[in-house]
Amino acid sequence: MKTLADKSTLNSGVTSRSMVPLELAVIAVGFVLVAIFMRVHWTTNFMIFCMLVLSYDLLYGYMGHLSFGHMLYFGAGAYAAGLWLVRINMSCLQAILAGVLCSALIAAVLGCIVVRTRGATFALINMAFNEIGYFVVYSALRDYTHGEDGLSCAGAPVLGMIDPYDEYHAFGFVLVLLLAVFWFMRRLTSSPYGILIRSIKENEKRVSFLGYNTSAFRWLTFVIASSLAGLAGAVFAVVQGFVSPMAISSFGNVEIIFAVLIGGAGNLYGALIGGVIFMVIKNFLPVIIPGAQKLVDFTLPQWELWLGIVLLIIVFALREGVVGFCAAKLSAIRAGRTSEGI
Repeated sequence: MKTLADKSTLNSGVTSRSMVPLELAVIAVGFVLVAIFMRVHWTTNFMIFCMLVLSYDLLYGYMGHLSFGHMLYFGAGAYAAGLWLVRINMSCLQAILAGVLCSALIAAVLGCIVVRTRGATFALINMAFNEIGYFVVYSALRDYTHGEDGLSCAGAPVLGMIDPYDEYHAFGFVLVLLLAVFWFMRRLTSSPYGILIRSIKENEKRVSFLGYNTSAFRWLTFVIASSLAGLAGAVFAVVQGFVSPMAISSFGNVEIIFAVLIGGAGNLYGALIGGVIFMVIKNFLPVIIPGAQKLVDFTLPQWELWLGIVLLIIVFALREGVVGFCAAKLSAIRAGRTSEGI
């Protein structure tokens, strides 16, 4: 016999699944509008970054594990896909699969070590592995990765008709993949598994007391998040046709963390909105600052400084992120209407 909690969980799961088609349609329309008002290839890069942010949000937002080494799996997926195109064959789909499998394998091995840690130790150990991966790509495997010069890779049209180097084809291809990742994340986080990893975030000891092997679930979540990051990296390599060591640089982790905090951790819409806002700021500040210098006839600091200031203002002003802030405002409005009705 089902308890009331079981019934409420089941009902919420059914409701969330019924809303998924509408959510996917809204996301698709949103990115089409972004592409209309901005450059199409910029929007394609935005969507790849959003896939990466979604993967990180599973690890940090839902399970509560801050990592400074997530770019390792993005870079591993990118280089695995690039090397597949250069040395095996020119199939983009096979290259993407190779990138995902490479990231998953690395995460499965390293996860056995990192999931034994917590807090700052977890974050820094991941960063250490990220630095090792950067060194391997930059120097140890230079004969294959071409080191700082980067790796040029070209693939054949997907299914014989989707040219990954045509900006409109690339946009449609990446949009479909982003919607697939969002659908997967929605199903995963609204399932009993998703409830369990959120419970681990809230109180791992209590979950262990109920008989669950929390280490195994944390390891599995780590592997899933890393595999999705590898997917984003592989798609990046296929669409760009080039991979450089910056794809695996640990400095990129800061961008992912800021994007999650801007949108709101533990919220799939927050990951998308935060990713887009961050990329818009990052792409437009280098254009705005030189124009402002001419207007004021005064030398301003480099745009990276202003990027940091803007991001800090957003993060501190919106502690729960953009989505959390909007949700709080809507709740306040509804509460006000209810009190007026009473």
